[in-house]
Amino acid sequence: MMRLLTFAALLVTVYSRDTFKGHQVLQITPKDEAQLAFLKELEDILELELDFWRRVTAVSCPVHVRVPFQFLQFLKPLMESKDISYFTMVDDLQAVLDEEQKEMELSACAQKPLNTESFNYSRYHTLSEIYSFQDMLAAENPNLVTNLVIGQSYKGRPLNVLKFSTGGTNRRAIWIDTGIHAREWITPASGIWFAKKIVTDYGRDPILTDILNSMDIFLEIVINPDGYEYTHSTNRLWRKNRKLNPRTNCVGVDLNRNWDSGFGTRGASSNPCSETYHGPRAHSESEVKSIMDFVKTHGNIKAFISIHSYSQLLMYPYGYTRNPAKDQAELDRLARKAVTDLGSLYGTHYRYGSIISTIYQSSGGSIDWAYDQGIKYSYTFELRDTGRHGFLLPSSQIVPTSEETWLALRTIMDHTLKDPY
Repeated sequence: MMRLLTFAALLVTVYSRDTFKGHQVLQITPKDEAQLAFLKELEDILELELDFWRRVTAVSCPVHVRVPFQFLQFLKPLMESKDISYFTMVDDLQAVLDEEQKEMELSACAQKPLNTESFNYSRYHTLSEIYSFQDMLAAENPNLVTNLVIGQSYKGRPLNVLKFSTGGTNRRAIWIDTGIHAREWITPASGIWFAKKIVTDYGRDPILTDILNSMDIFLEIVINPDGYEYTHSTNRLWRKNRKLNPRTNCVGVDLNRNWDSGFGTRGASSNPCSETYHGPRAHSESEVKSIMDFVKTHGNIKAFISIHSYSQLLMYPYGYTRNPAKDQAELDRLARKAVTDLGSLYGTHYRYGSIISTIYQSSGGSIDWAYDQGIKYSYTFELRDTGRHGFLLPSSQIVPTSEETWLALRTIMDHTLKDPY
């Protein structure tokens, strides 16, 4: 009966979801500065409801944009009139979402896992399932795992952090987070896999064992629970949190533009309706402030790693300025080794470098803030893929993505252990 009720609830959820029928995802490649400037203008016209999955950066760099059906017949002829090259990556976005949803429904009818051994790491999970996984993992590994609550989201949901520790007080530590942008489902899915990997490999993998014998690991799997829940209930492509913005009908703040690192400068928006709205002030969002308070209170975090998707990148500070980080040479060498180790498993190619030189200018980002707090090994990943699936990465790629990313994470953590500062 409970399974039938769950399935019925899912059907109601599906019926009330935002629809993207006829929406297409286009790849557009500007070939000169004039075309680049035109695309940047389009990026700022919110009335067109264009959703830039890969933002405008430079000449010859592809742009990925979701175009609502009602604007396709306007945009395509406009591109052609300006001789701007484009092709259709996704012909009907809703068809892709329908397939994803069918898989979620079938999984919901499966037997509820009784422990983390029977948990399905090869599919995407709801927020309640992730919370349940965290509780089970802590209960099964009381000498290694603690499920901490470091705050509440805007809507009052707990902000859970898994602490992996073999004992000691205020030891040097590593911070890892996933799920800051709600629609990037592959990141919390990977976070779940990482958590299980840590408890499975401790005592077996000598590198991880040495790390945990001397350092603690903190892992926040869902920074943005309100937004993540909303992607399951209403709008699969929602990015921001769900805070109500005063004096506007627009909802949400981009949590990775809300940090006190070049806050409010170029690379974020002051428009509450924008996908990159930075919020009214730095650390205004409880989801951000909870991490900021935790990191500063702890005082001994030595690596800060934030995981996003997509584009297959590993980046270090800065995003808001072209001034190089004082440790850039070391950060670059470590990034090169990490992406080499990542690629050794499946041959996945990652680019690496500073944020501003590798992807685009962005202000108010978490790893820039962490680095400015003295946390030298501050990195951000952009996981699979390079655009074929974008934010809708098939669940069949969850485990391979997690496996290869783990190799890079372990490399960064091992370096942090062996090069204390």
